[in-house]
Amino acid sequence: MNDYLVKALGFDGNIRAYAVRTTETVSEAQRRHGTWRTASAALGRTMTAGVMMGAMLKGDNKLTIKIDGGGPLGPILVDSNAKGEVRGYVTNPEIDFEANEHGKLDVRRAVGTEGVLSVVKDTGMRDFFSGQVPLVSGELGEDFTYYFATSEQVPSSVGVGVLVNPDDSILAAGGFILQVMPGTSDAIISKLEERLKVIPPVSKLIEKGLTPEQLLEELFGSGNVKIMETMPVKFACNCSKQRFADAIIGLGAKEIHDMIVEDGQAEAHCHFCNEKYLFSREELEELMKEAK
Repeated sequence: MNDYLVKALGFDGNIRAYAVRTTETVSEAQRRHGTWRTASAALGRTMTAGVMMGAMLKGDNKLTIKIDGGGPLGPILVDSNAKGEVRGYVTNPEIDFEANEHGKLDVRRAVGTEGVLSVVKDTGMRDFFSGQVPLVSGELGEDFTYYFATSEQVPSSVGVGVLVNPDDSILAAGGFILQVMPGTSDAIISKLEERLKVIPPVSKLIEKGLTPEQLLEELFGSGNVKIMETMPVKFACNCSKQRFADAIIGLGAKEIHDMIVEDGQAEAHCHFCNEKYLFSREELEELMKEAK
């Protein structure tokens, strides 16, 4: 099954809902970065939330999420857009711990809790929207829930989960975001809260093979969901050799000359997708001409 996202309404349009399967997307990130199990869970949860938040945007709008909790994992960075594309990395990919007291990957310990979750939205205007909240849990689902309530003033529930195999490969990944629409009655909110208390963890539902649509059925109950739109989801990076070439030209002729004299070549590395681009002496000489 390919990864995809659904946008839906629940309880007669009173709840806006997003659900997504990200197993292949997170697998691609894991393969590219060689993340160990706990690092994969943290990165995968952030990418899963990020791709759903990207789906809330329009057109060419995009956003960047940064989570820096002071833990050994270091900062997590994730980019996403309105087209279902997402990319991301963790600063220290080789992080893994024993299971926590609940028998789960100890994401809180890896991420840390002394720090912030920040979101910057590029909506194509001159000013970017940016919101920042302190981390309240380090488990990330609760942190995104707190972000929506505090920074965007939208009562929400965010569930994100990643299951990792013993060999570090990704078994299952996905999640949901539920948002209460203005004017929703207390009775409907209470009904949703009751359902959220009794459903299994999202990672268990994904492991069972539930589709995003079935995930929402589980959350709202049969007959209470109206699917509005589906869209494919994938790991995608917009880096290229030409982009790095332009950046090298921007350094100026002297800097490029120094590269040629000292190393005879240059290697550029994209943190988001781990691709490397090699520039030979001849290529650098051409870039130096352009810089002049």
